[in-house]
Amino acid sequence: MSSYKSEFMRTMEERGFLHQLSNADGLDELCASETVTAYIGFDCTASSLHVGSLVQIMMLHWFQQSGHRAITLMGSGTTRVGDPTGKDESRKVLTDENIEDNKNGIKQVFEKFLTFGDGPSDAMMMDNADWLLKLNYMDFLRDVGRYFSVNQMIQRDSVKLRLEREQHLSFLEFNYMLLQGYDYLEIHRRTGCRLQMGGSDQWSNILSGVDLGRRLADKELFALTTPLLTTASGAKMGKTAAGAVWLNADMLSPYDYWQFWRNTEDADVEKFLKLFTVLPMDEIKRLGALSGTEINDAKKVLATEATALLHGREEAEKAAETARKAFEEGANAAGLPTIEVPQAELEAGIGVLGLYVTAGLCSSNGETRRNLKGGGVRINDKAEQDHTRTITIADLTNDGVIKLSLGKKKHVLVKPA
Repeated sequence: MSSYKSEFMRTMEERGFLHQLSNADGLDELCASETVTAYIGFDCTASSLHVGSLVQIMMLHWFQQSGHRAITLMGSGTTRVGDPTGKDESRKVLTDENIEDNKNGIKQVFEKFLTFGDGPSDAMMMDNADWLLKLNYMDFLRDVGRYFSVNQMIQRDSVKLRLEREQHLSFLEFNYMLLQGYDYLEIHRRTGCRLQMGGSDQWSNILSGVDLGRRLADKELFALTTPLLTTASGAKMGKTAAGAVWLNADMLSPYDYWQFWRNTEDADVEKFLKLFTVLPMDEIKRLGALSGTEINDAKKVLATEATALLHGREEAEKAAETARKAFEEGANAAGLPTIEVPQAELEAGIGVLGLYVTAGLCSSNGETRRNLKGGGVRINDKAEQDHTRTITIADLTNDGVIKLSLGKKKHVLVKPA
């Protein structure tokens, strides 16, 4: 039984979102007694967020579902500086146009998880460029900078690791924690926001804002972070051999997104059902208790439910059916990922090693060679182990495609262009 009184804190606890809290009892009391405003910031470093940001988005979702007001903060101001947290080198400096394009790309995902509007618990979107780009440097140093201790700043992991490794840390990046702390204070002044949430790597930056709130607004602000999320085998969440698992459909198809969740490790199924679906806890516990080959049924539910949240129920069901046809019936399902190669190249013949890399099934010729040797490569559903094999126009099936498979779960169709 949870000791928390508020619906939000009970949900966070039972679903595994809680890691660090500045004042758990105080936040619980606040959420139980009034409508609270909270925010999470998202810098505009790419044109899509990836699945590593999904924990934070789901936290905002549950916050709103609990009757509170969620703010998604677009960091087009802080993106001009670059967060050094978790980075061994400076981020690439983006132009204003790049940042604006990226912001427009990442904005679209939030509507899938939040309801925006003017009501007391409707979500809102803000952009820290609205105040950061107007700051007077001398005023900022005097009014905000004096509350930051350089002694403490150089002990923070984002700075300390760079210094210990003698890696370059620019003064620009060194300012990031001041700006994030100031964001919290400014959002509180504009909206009454009392809570900033984020990943555990942001803990010290969030506490900077808590401290500024106490000093400059005479108000207790709260901090909440989620655990660093890794898979059961220790891999960073959202990274695969083929690259990042993007949330925008134009960067990763709903089918490939469904496949990412279907390939979840057995030990992660229940944890991911709690974090990335809205299924009731009783159903999650039932699915999490499945074992043996039945765990695959739970993985399919996870894949379909997670995909439905992001891409809609129709796309999720379509992806599940495509997978069923491809894996269970061995069919060249139309919904499978497809690449086009020039007809002339197919007529001349393409080496199997290079084609598997081009298709994104393997990251290198060496990886393809290892999979060939291990029996993991199939061409048109027939096992292939010859690394000198050349794929030509003669390999086209009656459907006009060549089906490349890696193991039982990964398939790509090749079409002549």
